Amino acid sequence: MLQLPDSPPRMKTLVSVDESYKICRHLTAKYAKTFYLGTLLMSPAKRQAIWAIYAWCRRTDELVDGPGAAITTPETLDLWEQHLESIFAGIPVENYDVALVDTLQRFDIDIQPFRDMIAGQRMDLYRSRYETFEELYLYCYRVAGTVGLMSTAVMEVDNTANTAPWSQRKPLYIPTEEAIALGIANQLTNILRDVGEDARRGRIYLPLEDLAKFNYTEQDFFNCVVDDRWRALMRFQIERARQFYTKAEQGIAHLALDARWPVWAASMLYGQILDVIERNDYNVFNQRAYVPQLQKLCTLPIAWMRSQVL
Repeated sequence: MLQLPDSPPRMKTLVSVDESYKICRHLTAKYAKTFYLGTLLMSPAKRQAIWAIYAWCRRTDELVDGPGAAITTPETLDLWEQHLESIFAGIPVENYDVALVDTLQRFDIDIQPFRDMIAGQRMDLYRSRYETFEELYLYCYRVAGTVGLMSTAVMEVDNTANTAPWSQRKPLYIPTEEAIALGIANQLTNILRDVGEDARRGRIYLPLEDLAKFNYTEQDFFNCVVDDRWRALMRFQIERARQFYTKAEQGIAHLALDARWPVWAASMLYGQILDVIERNDYNVFNQRAYVPQLQKLCTLPIAWMRSQVL
């Protein structure tokens, strides 16, 4: 016979809003040091919102790239999408969700980029190669371009052109394409930086058509061959990433005044990883590219100047 419990099960008690933002901040600082530095230049409300968004994105990525990725299935991602729907309905499930629910109440953030990111994780479940850049672009949009869209809602756009009583009201320009471009640029940078790690996991994110263009084979890739063919291939990839950074930077002037400095800083700091790859003679198989802390700090005043004049 089915026996009922003596008392009904109690709902899980979640942390306070302030405590949830703290754990989101800790997660961001631990796993995204360069990105975290950029958030410290934001207003308190905006930096907290970005921490909450990053924490969700990080946990989403961990489903397919984290310690428990081996047991992740399409059904796992179905449940995660249901979890997302709950958050947007204002019902947090886990401690990290409390901050994101609060952020959604403060900023007009659409759910679609979050859904698209989950779709990107689904791609990682069954794909370890991309034939063309067009295929890779879709993946990069889903796992990173979406972050640009999420963040733009928090950064907000500059409305000062419409405030003067004598000026004709103009439609606000929302730099959507530029925001996506920054996410794409960051993801392409991640791919180039993490070549060695991905090779050890049997993954090649560089488009296979590009390998063929430079007569570089999959066997060369998994043997970690660094020669003139590889260097030429990497120069080609780096130039492509820089083109996306350039496109992204064209949209920064349209952001709210208090958002321009941190976005310039984030773009410049992440782009410097490409410079380090070049200095390391393109050996990303055995040498991880990272930007020294002093260089990061020296970049901040330059980013501030650009935010004022560009």
